[in-house]
Amino acid sequence: MAGILEGNPVDLVSVFEGVGKVKSRRMKEKELKALEDYACPGCGSCAGMFTANSMNCMTEALGLGLPGNGTIPAVHAARRRLAKQAGMQVMVLIKKDIKPRDIATPNAFKNAIAVDMAVGCSTNTVLHLPAIAHEAGIQLNLDLFNNISKKTPNLCKLSPAGPHHLEDLDMAGGIQAVMKVISQLGVIDLKAKTVTGKTVGDNVKGAKVLNSEVIRPLDNPYSKEGGIAILRGNLAPGGAVVKQSAVAENMLVNEGRARVFDSEDDAIAAILGGKIKPGDVVIIRYEGPKGGPGMREMLGPTSAIAGMGLDTTVALLTDGRFSGGTRGAAIGHISPEAAEGGPIGLVREGDIIAIDIPKKTITLKVSSEELKQRKKDFTPKPPAVRSGYLARYARLVTSASTGAIFKD
Repeated sequence: MAGILEGNPVDLVSVFEGVGKVKSRRMKEKELKALEDYACPGCGSCAGMFTANSMNCMTEALGLGLPGNGTIPAVHAARRRLAKQAGMQVMVLIKKDIKPRDIATPNAFKNAIAVDMAVGCSTNTVLHLPAIAHEAGIQLNLDLFNNISKKTPNLCKLSPAGPHHLEDLDMAGGIQAVMKVISQLGVIDLKAKTVTGKTVGDNVKGAKVLNSEVIRPLDNPYSKEGGIAILRGNLAPGGAVVKQSAVAENMLVNEGRARVFDSEDDAIAAILGGKIKPGDVVIIRYEGPKGGPGMREMLGPTSAIAGMGLDTTVALLTDGRFSGGTRGAAIGHISPEAAEGGPIGLVREGDIIAIDIPKKTITLKVSSEELKQRKKDFTPKPPAVRSGYLARYARLVTSASTGAIFKD
């Protein structure tokens, strides 16, 4: 759950951004210490719509988790009751011979993506949902996210995109209420099976929106499109992802000068060292599935940019991934990645990058002839790990655009 400091809700990301504020002298160290003490007051996952909570909500939306699974706080007695109910329901499903693949159908994944768009989940859902679908024998193309986003408005603004937290969504009616609202748009298959043994339609019958500011009505959304957008262009021919619901309006269309770093650590040092200026586009590469190897979560640089007060003037692009706590013009999963010879590996210091989130494009403003020559002269950096399990992982893993699954 969120903490309260001086009457205001705070969470884990508040602390991360506080580090940047201290570096830029916008906060004193004793204030950061107080923030650290109050931000995470109890057990459970982080309080915002970060990755853990996002995937919990996706589990419920898929029908693989019981109603309430996505939002009930860990400290509530209702969570303990849900855990007991889940254990009993497993036995019912075994008796009825209902298996995960009976529930995880193509329409179930479309349901989950629609909820994803409505509540503004973490960009990591664009990694995890395709990977889960792959295990179910289903292929989720990235274009499906944009197609569903066009039909599904963003109804919730939870941290880091807005002021509300998971307990607010739970008290407002939770995921079942969200599904009931957006089902009016035809983006929810109400006949889809769930672990309750009933359909989605059966489950949402009794759901109600109890706070129309936390879950807005269809005629008053935060935005007409969903919370996530897939971008493409000569810099990301395989696709890239951004949480558009957490991007400042002035950064939705933006051009800037590339500042290139071959690791997250070098980028953080430059940001906290005051070397990144308004109008810059920070490029962090060799942090993808192969290059990492493993796509470590990058909350450090994004929260440093926000903490330094640069989130409305600086964009960050990477072939790696972000924390669900990321806000601002942070564009990840750029595919193909640098370690695979992708165009992000061809970017040079000072190149101009054009971002147009409404048009779903990301462009390296260099001529095709120049790019061809750079490609000819380009050799990816040697692997970060050359032996053991991680080296084997790097050889077998596919692009972020496919969910970073292993090659068949």
